[in-house]
Amino acid sequence: MAEAKFHYGFLASHHLELDIFRSHLPAFEFSIQKATWGKHRWEAIYGYPLIGLSVWYSPMGGFPEIGSAVAVYPYINFPLIQDQKQSMNFRLGVGLAYLSNYYHPTENYKNFAIGSNINIVGSLYLEYRRKVSRMITLSAGLGLTHFSNGAIRTPNYGLNIFTANIGITTYLSKPNPQLSKKMLPEVYKFEFDGKKTIDVDFGFSLGMKDMSQQYGERFMIYAIYANVFKQISWKSKFGLGLDLTYDASDKFLLEWNGQTLDNNAELLKPGISAAYQLVISRLSFVFNFGVYLAGAERSEGDIYQRLTLRYLFTKNLFANIALNANWGKAEYIGFGIGYQLNVIYKRTVKH
Repeated sequence: MAEAKFHYGFLASHHLELDIFRSHLPAFEFSIQKATWGKHRWEAIYGYPLIGLSVWYSPMGGFPEIGSAVAVYPYINFPLIQDQKQSMNFRLGVGLAYLSNYYHPTENYKNFAIGSNINIVGSLYLEYRRKVSRMITLSAGLGLTHFSNGAIRTPNYGLNIFTANIGITTYLSKPNPQLSKKMLPEVYKFEFDGKKTIDVDFGFSLGMKDMSQQYGERFMIYAIYANVFKQISWKSKFGLGLDLTYDASDKFLLEWNGQTLDNNAELLKPGISAAYQLVISRLSFVFNFGVYLAGAERSEGDIYQRLTLRYLFTKNLFANIALNANWGKAEYIGFGIGYQLNVIYKRTVKH
């Protein structure tokens, strides 16, 4: 299926320095998508969502300091309520974006929002879809598009764009008449089979924090962690996270402020967090909300959040990308690998 959307909305000012860019703006989106029908169990569990690839463009209000934006991202469109003719959906997309202009200390000093051409884009939409014929579906929705580089290059206030949209979708060929006859497969690898388990994720990640705008330096960040999960359904796991982080910028900041350390171990930040994992077969989203228990430098605060996109390559080995933040302010993006240990404590499965 091919889909075209027209968006109209505004660039939100979430920092005083971005007030000069408050404006209304259009955006245009073209997508290629397909309907799922139950080939994998997760498709049935999530109500047979649409999956697709989208190209998004906006002139961003015509401000030369910001320029224009082009984004490309895959997405999943989850039905919340649906019948044969209509549905209410939540669409989630994550990908990469190119912004034509970014901050420069002399040539573009007003753009405190973005410090690099290449950024991560996140797209969240709530939309209503209705079939008007066998080949055509119309849609309307509200949503948020967010651009950020995760503090790889500063400044990085990010851009938040709220829009309303209308769209039209058409099949590129005649739809399969059997598509409405969904199927539920047998248990698949990487999926919850009803056994009682405790899952433990051990991981390591590496990131970089750019503070060149303030101090002319970039710093490496190293983190190890463990998440202990109890799976309560096909979709959800809840648990507890333990973290240990070494941020090289902490030592620099302490010395900059005239403080000395007896031992570099004082820079280590142990943390504990509540954890939730949303499972979509091999792919999952992990959310941690925690507090640092120690650490010589905690000027950004004790509370931290982490959003992780995780992918299982085998039953046990995974790779992930994590955005780490303090109360919504992006600190750094970490790239890592890990091992998932599944401990079965009850094998009896009720039918």
